[in-house]
Amino acid sequence: MSVRVVVGAQWGDEGKGKIVDLLSSESEVVARFQGGANAGHTVVVNGRRFILHLLPSGILHPHVRCYIGNGVVVDPEALLQEMEFVEKEGIEIGERLIISGNAHVILPYHRLLDQQRESVPELHIGTTGRGIGPAYVDKYDRIGIRMVDLLDAAGLRNKLEINYQLKGSCLGGKLPDLEETLETYLRYGDRLRERIRDVSLLLQEDIRSGRRILLEGAQGTLLDVDFGTYPFVTSSNPIAGSACVGLGIGPTQIDAVLGVFKAYTTRVGAGPFPTEFEPDFAERVRQAGGEFGATTGRPRRCGWFDGILARFAARVNGLTEIAITKLDVLDDLEEIRVCVAYNVDGTEVEELPTDLSVMERCQPRYETLPGWRSPTSDARRFEELPANARAYLRFLEEWIGVPVRIVSVGSDRKQTIFRD
Repeated sequence: MSVRVVVGAQWGDEGKGKIVDLLSSESEVVARFQGGANAGHTVVVNGRRFILHLLPSGILHPHVRCYIGNGVVVDPEALLQEMEFVEKEGIEIGERLIISGNAHVILPYHRLLDQQRESVPELHIGTTGRGIGPAYVDKYDRIGIRMVDLLDAAGLRNKLEINYQLKGSCLGGKLPDLEETLETYLRYGDRLRERIRDVSLLLQEDIRSGRRILLEGAQGTLLDVDFGTYPFVTSSNPIAGSACVGLGIGPTQIDAVLGVFKAYTTRVGAGPFPTEFEPDFAERVRQAGGEFGATTGRPRRCGWFDGILARFAARVNGLTEIAITKLDVLDDLEEIRVCVAYNVDGTEVEELPTDLSVMERCQPRYETLPGWRSPTSDARRFEELPANARAYLRFLEEWIGVPVRIVSVGSDRKQTIFRD
């Protein structure tokens, strides 16, 4: 039996999709535990590019069973479109995809509320506008609609009527027709009926059977609603502990936690970013790394690797191993910096401030390492990397205190180095 959690260890977009896809080849079950269609996991297979938003990345492997857990908020329309896209690309889903009946549903009014909030300058944080936050609000306000509700016409009507009453004044009468919404979502439920099951029970059966299981998170640690750079965060918990709550298994059943880091740092949207590059250099790295959101296409902000954030991520996730992605993006640089401390009003700190106003004043202190100025994309063993690239990776794992097990040197599956 092996249960491994994969989490993003920065602000998301670390390349989790590729890492989960790679590890899925030796897994039998892949389960997604939080987030929604705001996630964008990119996987390149033999030159073909797949961008997955709700489907677990393991769906591209025909032997893998995939679960969408109760911690995910599901947009049924987006999910069905994604399933159709994957199948048109020759990936047969069949009975391999199961959705938790307890997973909450994103409805049209959630998207309207999200977009309305983002239009207010004082409340703008740079969400994708896909209704993720409002759906989680309804969940915790105990007025949410779950996947299992899509199978009960009378129950769904009653819950929609309650929500329409509560949200009508907020949206100024812009709500879509209730009858049309009811009919549409009952139709979604009918199409997904055979897939809506008890994921927690199925996972327990898989664990007892000794199957190899991969638990996949979306976004990244610094976007966690409790431990991220609040309020510039997502509406769920992308950290490893959320895998238990979002899927219905106990913490004693997890064997390993792999944190995915980019060889530098990026983030999308507003919020503090101590190691952010100057605009010209940011654009150079952005173009080299293709740093544009897989979900929105927005350009990502880019900066040096932040060792303070990395140690924090290792602590709150209990990381046991690390994957470093996009090492090849740094191939042309003469020197590479790693933030090892912050200076705040004349005082040096080595821990992540929890006060946003303090973090906004953080000035990074860097350790500078020599670049390698040679290509890494053809390396397939650690020893084939340039000496300075190996030194950079060793510096990161020694600084974070967790071993680097996987190094990605390109977007394709084969452009990967596995270390024992």
